[in-house]
Amino acid sequence: MASNGSQNGRKRKFPLLFLGIDGGGTKTNAAIMNAAKEVLAEGEAGPSNPLRIGVETAVANIIKAIEDACDRGGLIASDISVATLGLAGVRRKDIRERVRDSFSKKLNIQNTTVVTDAEIALFGTTLGKPGLVVIAGTGSICLGRNEKGETAISGGWGPLAGDEGGGAGIAQTALHTIAKASDGRGRPTALTDRAAEYFRASGPENLIVAIYSPQIDNSRIAGFARLVVETALEGDAVAREILRDAGEELGIAACAVIRKLDLAKRKIPIGCVGSVFKAGKLLAEPMLRVIRRSAPHAYLTEPLLQPSHAAAIMALGAVKPTTRPK
Repeated sequence: MASNGSQNGRKRKFPLLFLGIDGGGTKTNAAIMNAAKEVLAEGEAGPSNPLRIGVETAVANIIKAIEDACDRGGLIASDISVATLGLAGVRRKDIRERVRDSFSKKLNIQNTTVVTDAEIALFGTTLGKPGLVVIAGTGSICLGRNEKGETAISGGWGPLAGDEGGGAGIAQTALHTIAKASDGRGRPTALTDRAAEYFRASGPENLIVAIYSPQIDNSRIAGFARLVVETALEGDAVAREILRDAGEELGIAACAVIRKLDLAKRKIPIGCVGSVFKAGKLLAEPMLRVIRRSAPHAYLTEPLLQPSHAAAIMALGAVKPTTRPK
């Protein structure tokens, strides 16, 4: 457990530590930084998407990530003076306020800002300049910013209404193709055996029982995307088509943002963030092909900062959080 410096009787005369949080549907990363922008410690915990697991559970996991960072770095949580929490599932103002209130009360960090995970990822890509970020992890979302400071967003609708190109969307598409292959309605694929192994079914015929068991949640289903990527890299044609389609969906989301922000003629960077991009060119090439139909000069790039580090710099005050999309 992270120690509490308030018991030491010290009087702080200036901010000491700055906290950045990157929280999604699978895990939470914390970064603690000093005023010189040096990362002093990092920690990790479970998911912190309040829309999926509730506000209190999300805040509890954020605190666990902070405690992990403090324990690893020998730091004191009460020395954190400013925090930026970049979370999935906080597009609604009321949810952001509930997360902020709960977090501030528990850790007494009153100078806390709650933004979307896309906002910290965008800053980590562009450092406040015009550009886009596409996040494809458990879910998927695209956020962009133009030279006027205007922002636009596409995606982020969650597993029921969206997540095309994200882990959940890829996994669900894979399960659809496996069902068709098992019934003789579709082509055979190595994904069938990989799914049986991943979901701990005794065979393909028992997958229907395994995937609908109470223990299988969205995070567990989205995790199957990792095996879809592995199977595609091994050459399975069906898995490769799933990733091609996922890349095209991410490209369509980026094009929607480009149009809204009038960036089609600009040479804009598009950051690629999230575990799904481990698929490499199988995903990135179809994504870029779609994007360049609308923005011929756009290019894909690695983020300059990890999302949690970007959040910590935003907390430090190097940049204000981006204007919220309407």
